[in-house]
Amino acid sequence: MKFYLSSFKIGNEVQKLMEITKNCNRKVAYINNALDFATDLVRKNQSDAADVSDLQRIGFTVDILDLKKYFHNPDGLEKILDQYDVIWVRGGNTFVLAQAMNLSGFDKIMKKYFNENRNILYGGYSAGVCILGPTLKGIHLTDDPEQKPYGEEYHTIWDGLHILEYAIAPHYKSDHPESEDIDKSIKYMINNKIPFIALKDGEVIIIE
Repeated sequence: MKFYLSSFKIGNEVQKLMEITKNCNRKVAYINNALDFATDLVRKNQSDAADVSDLQRIGFTVDILDLKKYFHNPDGLEKILDQYDVIWVRGGNTFVLAQAMNLSGFDKIMKKYFNENRNILYGGYSAGVCILGPTLKGIHLTDDPEQKPYGEEYHTIWDGLHILEYAIAPHYKSDHPESEDIDKSIKYMINNKIPFIALKDGEVIIIE
């Protein structure tokens, strides 16, 4: 399993992204559930369209995969995901994303793919990469853990997917609205001995 983990959007390693996916089917499952809390749907759709366009521009075929359609149907979701060699998870609210992944079974499927070293690439940015670490503590100073678009009955999830052994702090010292809050997140991680890597916008972690 390969990873292309960007602070924001595709980042500055586009050539490398193309190289590490050259032998795959170039089909992308684009997961946008981190923005399910958004009320400005026009702006949300425009943001999704920009992401999809960026991926298409470098040769990918992109399908938007809404995890809500697979809540309580993990078998159905796995059958769909098995058709793709690239999974791209966008930014938004990490806690909302964690809830969507849990309710659909996406979290367990990704752990299975990782443990089996499946020949796929997981890519994404911001919340989409924050979710891979051991904990979401610290990110609560950037993303609202009480955003619950799927219902107040669901408890906040504080664990990441435990695929990475460290947290990722995106938008560090960047021209991004969350950059100042990320400084607070990093201070929390340091004080609580949470291992992390800070990424400036444009920077990418690549794991092959």
